[in-house]
Amino acid sequence: GVTFGVPVGIMGQVRTASSFVAMGSALLVGIASIRFSHKILLQAGLASLLASAIGCTFAQSYLMMLVFYPLTGLGMAMIAPMALTLIAQYFPLEKRARAVSWFVTGGSLSYVIGSQMIVFLTKFGDWRLAYIGFVIPAIIIGLILSQIGLPSPPRDSGDESRSVREGYRAIITERSALACLLATALRLGSFQMILIYGTSFFREQFGVTRGFSSILMTVVALAYSTGSFTVGRLIERYGRRCLIILTTLLSGLSTILMTLSPNFAVALLMNVFAGWFSGMANSAAQSLNLEQVPEFRGIMMSLNASSGNLGAALGGGIGGFALLAYGYWVSGTVLGAIGILAALIYMFMTVDPSAQARETTIEDS
Repeated sequence: GVTFGVPVGIMGQVRTASSFVAMGSALLVGIASIRFSHKILLQAGLASLLASAIGCTFAQSYLMMLVFYPLTGLGMAMIAPMALTLIAQYFPLEKRARAVSWFVTGGSLSYVIGSQMIVFLTKFGDWRLAYIGFVIPAIIIGLILSQIGLPSPPRDSGDESRSVREGYRAIITERSALACLLATALRLGSFQMILIYGTSFFREQFGVTRGFSSILMTVVALAYSTGSFTVGRLIERYGRRCLIILTTLLSGLSTILMTLSPNFAVALLMNVFAGWFSGMANSAAQSLNLEQVPEFRGIMMSLNASSGNLGAALGGGIGGFALLAYGYWVSGTVLGAIGILAALIYMFMTVDPSAQARETTIEDS
């Protein structure tokens, strides 16, 4: 806000605008996934990130930031759904869960590495140097790797406009798919207690320093990354649905116990556990969602991204209201309970089509 002479609260609205762009554009990406190659859409998302980064780097006013930064939301709405859809096309079912866990782990590790690189670069200049020295080169490398490393998967032929209608109809009429989308929104809404309010909770409740808070966020991010990585192998043994139910439940319980505990060590441990189980839950959930409607994975994963963004926004709002009105213990209890509700939805309203297909194959043989 200092660079452009506007209050921090006003400057923060560029991120709000980006979130709304991500939610809205995810629906359009689902339509585009029927008409265009998933690889091209992935690269278009990376190009959108690049345009956003370059525009923000050379922005001379708050208005220019408000124009260019939301392109980040557009890019993210394209990258994650298309990358996951490509995983389903490139990898057989038995290797798919582990590939998804690698993808989720890479995303969380990029936060850990990127945040440290940005802090390091801003010591030698302002925030623009972080864009020039890290963000823009990283995106360009991603574009190059996507071009030389990803083969173009075969496209199905057919009536494209009819396929779009059929895709949305297939998802809307499939109870398990809708339940997965609802549970995704609730699960990510619950995680906002850790993501948004976790550091302020420890600072206000236990008086920790800013430096310690920064270290704690890094530890939680590493726990999240480790959890998302390890779950790929566990899915092969115990199944997607079983793990998503267990880890979502434990994440919600850990969130509640963190805010209710008067003991610093216990609260700290629960915070790390919440990050760990959330990472496991996210990888397992992405794998489960990917198999819900195999004929229209692009649309399903785009809706999944949109529901996740919506859940994160609502979770942040609900948690913030509860915090202002009643304090951290109510905010943590409410958001933790939302996570437990997500686990119950996974338990009673979802199925794993890949597991059912595998059981049918075994019976037939």
